[in-house]
Amino acid sequence: MNVSLPVSIWSAVPTPLTADLKVDEASVERMIEAAVQEGTEGLFVAGTCGEGPWLPDRERRRMMHAAVRTAGGRLKIAAQVSDNSVPRILDNAAMAAEAGVDFAIIAPPATLLNATPDRVTALFVEAASRCPLPVGIYDLGKIRPIMIPEDRLQEVYSLPQVKLVKDSSGSPERRAMALAARAAKPGLRLFNGDEFRCLEYLLAGYDGFMFGGAAAVMPQLKRIVALVAAGDRAAATQVEAEMKETLFGIYGGKSIACWLTGLKHYMVRRGLFTTSASFLGYPLTDECQVTIDRYLATR
Repeated sequence: MNVSLPVSIWSAVPTPLTADLKVDEASVERMIEAAVQEGTEGLFVAGTCGEGPWLPDRERRRMMHAAVRTAGGRLKIAAQVSDNSVPRILDNAAMAAEAGVDFAIIAPPATLLNATPDRVTALFVEAASRCPLPVGIYDLGKIRPIMIPEDRLQEVYSLPQVKLVKDSSGSPERRAMALAARAAKPGLRLFNGDEFRCLEYLLAGYDGFMFGGAAAVMPQLKRIVALVAAGDRAAATQVEAEMKETLFGIYGGKSIACWLTGLKHYMVRRGLFTTSASFLGYPLTDECQVTIDRYLATR
């Protein structure tokens, strides 16, 4: 084992919306107060789980302002600023900086014509170098059609402005590149963004977690960390298996049929959100609702 202690737990949170798809600021406040009470180090807002690519700019701005205001320095706030060109990324980053966000997270663009390895790398290098905030790189690897080439990851991660990595790639090769980059730059923080590979990345030496289901499974995550710290890998493996089962239940099975709607319904049942409304329109099955209620009864 090569565990990096202490382990940091961040949550990439969903955005609470009203029925007419406006940011529900009262729900934002309840969500953040719950995260503070649970000892969460930071929240990642307006990411994929947070529907950042679909939120109108005015609503993203409201989400960031509400999150920073409510957090009041008690936990860190990161916001996704990804876009399809450097000027658009920098505009988004300026909005985040004005809101008082702590980190700007840059993910692969949704579209990029003539996306050669050099052009993709240049997009991240220029955006990160000119960003007014400390930068986090969101690596989705082959999950997205556009990605930083594997052999260019260390170049991007070594940039002075890059302070953290959210690695959702699931790739051992890309993980090795991230670990090598941290060895050369010890201040770089590495977060696992794949909720179904927590123990694997923790044992590899990542600094913590940053994924969408963390708000739902915080007790189990804490148990995994405590068991690993105590050297009980077998028990940690069992808890991780239980955690995966919980997440699949909330998300609507291994097909992730309910995904975001299931996660938001969970937040509603906790009394944190008022609706499970989203831009993405995932269904909410009876089985998913029953599983969520059963889990909440034991949480």
